[in-house]
Parts: sequence; structure tokens; C-alpha cells
Amino acid sequence: MEKVAILGAGGFAREVLDIFMARNAISPQYEILGFLDENPDRWGMVLNGYPVLGGFERFDAQDKAEIQVVCGVGTPAIRRKLVQKATALGLHFCNIVHPTAVLTPFVELGEGVVVTAGCIFTNQIKVGNHVHVNLDCTVGHDCVIEDFCTIAPGVHISGNVHIKTGCDIGTGTVIIQGITIGEWAIVGAGAVITKDIPANTTSVGVPAKVIKERESGWHEQ
Repeated sequence: MEKVAILGAGGFAREVLDIFMARNAISPQYEILGFLDENPDRWGMVLNGYPVLGGFERFDAQDKAEIQVVCGVGTPAIRRKLVQKATALGLHFCNIVHPTAVLTPFVELGEGVVVTAGCIFTNQIKVGNHVHVNLDCTVGHDCVIEDFCTIAPGVHISGNVHIKTGCDIGTGTVIIQGITIGEWAIVGAGAVITKDIPANTTSVGVPAKVIKERESGWHEQ
């Protein structure tokens, strides 16, 4: 059995727990220890049958060698900070893919990737580190999704799309083929993306248009 813990104790962290439990229901593979959270107010809580164990300091050196973690925080910028801290402390990351998701053998996953129920990935797809792909998304051929992206439920990504680091793609977004979305861009729910999206912007609408621009590095503040 692989010992695992989930970083964060919010709503998406509980959905990550659902995936571990779904995989164990088919074939016991994971010893789920519980959640790690930096908020002391949550320590000792029990969420869906599993405890909030404490903060990052909860594990000693031996624990860190034996336990894998995955981040259950949905916001890309916050997830990046938590992953950086966990990495500095020597924690190791695993991927978790829901058993109902369909990934062909021609999909590359980085580390710390979460793929939820009902997703479909086709051919020659590259997914970076600590990417979250939420319920019922489709990802077409030859797509690249870089590190720390969040793909919300019901997003449909056509072929040859490149989503760069830290993007947050809202629920129900449709992205036509050949599009590039720049680093740390945010796309609002229900958008239809028909042309490239610049980095560090927010875009909404059908077709999607930029409504806000941010300075480079805003996500580090």
C-alpha cells in the first residue's frame, strides 16, 4: 500500500480524496493518511472520514521518505506556493487519476497531477507538473498543458492547443484548435476562445476578449 496525504483541506481537496477512494474501491492501493493544512483552525477536524493531520511539519524524515503527497488546492498561484514549500521540506509527489478517466498510452503526465472523473485525453498530449483537470473535460491531440494549470469542469480543449504555466481556465470554456494561452492567464466560465490569449490577463465572453491586464509576476505577491 502506498501511503498518501493531501495538501489542503478545502472543497477540491475532498474531491481529490474521492479519487483515491474510487481507485481503492477497485483495487486497494493507497493508505490514505488524511489532509495537511497550514490553517491551525482545521487541525484535528475529520473530513469525509479522514483527519486533518496538521501542517507541513507533521512528518519526520522517515515519514517524508515513505509518504507521497498531492496538492488539493485549486487556485494555481496558491498551489504553486504550497508545492514549493513542500518540495523544500523534502516531500514527494504522486499523480492521481480517477478510474473513469480515459487516457491513451500517448499521454505524458508530470508529477502531482490530478485528473478527475469523466475526463478524456487523446493522443500526443503533454501535461506538466501539479496540473488539475476537473470533471468531464476533454483534451484533444497534440495539446500541451504546462505546470500549475487548473482546468475547471466541462472544459473542451481542441487539438494543438498550448496552455502555458499557471493558467486558470473556467468552467465550460471551449478552446478551438491551435490556440496558445499565455502564462498565468485567467479565462472566465463559459468563454469561447477563438484567438490567442496574452499572458497575465483575464478574458471572458463569446468570443473571449481581454478585460483585465496584470503585471508580470502578479502571482508571486
